Amino acid sequence: AATAVLMSVALYLIFLNAPEEKVMGAVQKIFYFHVPLAAVTFLSVFVLLAGATGYLWTRRAGWDHLSIASAEVGLVFCTLVLITGPIWAKPAWGVWWTWEAKLTTTLILWLLLAGILLSRAYASAPEQGARVASVLGVVAALDVPIVYKAVDWWRGQHPIVFGAGKNNPLAPGMGSALLVSMLAFVLLYALLVTARMRLAALEDRLAALEDAAWRSQ
Repeated sequence: AATAVLMSVALYLIFLNAPEEKVMGAVQKIFYFHVPLAAVTFLSVFVLLAGATGYLWTRRAGWDHLSIASAEVGLVFCTLVLITGPIWAKPAWGVWWTWEAKLTTTLILWLLLAGILLSRAYASAPEQGARVASVLGVVAALDVPIVYKAVDWWRGQHPIVFGAGKNNPLAPGMGSALLVSMLAFVLLYALLVTARMRLAALEDRLAALEDAAWRSQ
């Protein structure tokens, strides 16, 4: 309910309250989705890192469930980042995609998240898949600071919206729209991860029951 309310308020603030950007006009409003999606993608990878390291250390199923959930939801959010980015880039840069540093490292992050899910799907045993996925989760977390600092390190085309020395604060109405949108997507992430963890626990119980039934035959 809180997620639905915040999403509704965010849409109102974005499309009816926040002013249009002077240069790009209405297309700039994708900023209020693209930036929160990117931030929540980073959050999902850090939660994935916690689950991966917890599982590698303890081998407890709960940590693995957290890892599974955050990897899957993170892949969804990262996919949306890679979709909204080119939609914004086309009118801003004149091209849908350019192999500049931030975009390329974000694509690498997407590939790592997809690799985590594939390693689980094609592993010969669930435990082996969980171990490989956990290692890939650690590697994915190492890519996040590279994505974040890519523009500073390699001077790419991607704009720096926030940063030290920036003289372009958000106009009145823009900041509140971005903040509410960010909170809405964080709540959506938490909702999806919680639901996916419950599903993972049920999947484990079902697998145990199937194994017990097979052994009793």
